[in-house]
Amino acid sequence: MAFRPCSLALAAGVLALAGMGWAEEARIAFGDLKQDTSLPVEVTSDTFSVNNADGTAVFSGNVVVIQGEMKLAAAEVRVQYNADQTAIERLIASGGVTIANLGDAAEAREAVYTIDAGQIVLTGDVLLTQGPSAMAGQKLTVNLKDGTGLMEGRVTTTFVPGGN
Repeated sequence: MAFRPCSLALAAGVLALAGMGWAEEARIAFGDLKQDTSLPVEVTSDTFSVNNADGTAVFSGNVVVIQGEMKLAAAEVRVQYNADQTAIERLIASGGVTIANLGDAAEAREAVYTIDAGQIVLTGDVLLTQGPSAMAGQKLTVNLKDGTGLMEGRVTTTFVPGGN
């Protein structure tokens, strides 16, 4: 089940009221979630290797991927091309991944960005921060095209009154 930002704000307010005795809106919108997935993707790293046999490429060491306002940093990013190897299908980041977009940030062990679908799936000790508020879980799926997000896996949330 995916939440729209306004639905999560309402749910967060209800949870805050029920659990803490006060209500405060909070949202999961990650840098307003929406991203122009047609923008160019720029990648920088310490090293780059290509394997024509399996259609992959690997960026290693201080990898930074930028697309518009979104920035992804990781120790390694593996690139998977489509079947005819003419376009990038997905980026698989590992080794302590950080994604930032318009002041919001998410950290995880790994992330998979499927470019055409405009979807990022972060897994492993995920932490999403928005100002002083935070949400943690084991999996965060962000759909950059339609503005939905879903945090799964024993979700823990900290809302700060007036923080968002």
